[in-house]
Amino acid sequence: MNPVLQHSPERLLLAQPVRVLFLDVDGVLTDGGLLMDEHGESTKRFHTLDGHGIKLLQRCGIPVVVITGRDSPALRLRITQLGIAHAHYGTEDKLPAAQRTLDALGLAWSQAAAMGDDWPDVPVLSRCALAVAPPNAQAEVLALAHWVTPRTGGHGAVRDVCDLLLMASGHYARLWRDLRA
Repeated sequence: MNPVLQHSPERLLLAQPVRVLFLDVDGVLTDGGLLMDEHGESTKRFHTLDGHGIKLLQRCGIPVVVITGRDSPALRLRITQLGIAHAHYGTEDKLPAAQRTLDALGLAWSQAAAMGDDWPDVPVLSRCALAVAPPNAQAEVLALAHWVTPRTGGHGAVRDVCDLLLMASGHYARLWRDLRA
């Protein structure tokens, strides 16, 4: 059995130079809902497909960077579990954090992809080689996205973009072949 993933040649060409993926959290890695207890602590629901996709990307040398306007113990735990080395919490102005990360990695915007769902993500999305949004994103974000994933935020949308980047970088087929060997 061979995996069946359909991406247009144009989408694969946009994704080919990508060497870093920026991710928002609420509405992208989660469904955007906030569950809060009586002490104001929030819990979050993450999808395991997204987590595995992030691990595969990182294994292939494509770092994943989280830039989020929120901060919580649950979020920090999940980011640690995924081995994400670059995370910016409580960051309302995401562009400077993204630029600092690109500088630290020695990369340019032309080598970056980003996935976001709302206005605070627009400055980063609009500079990247590949801007991705889940279908539950705000209309303005959907309009500027190069690609809208088939799955919604918190339900495998990040895995969709990870698989695209793995395919475009030539790693997907090898990972699949090695898995079956």
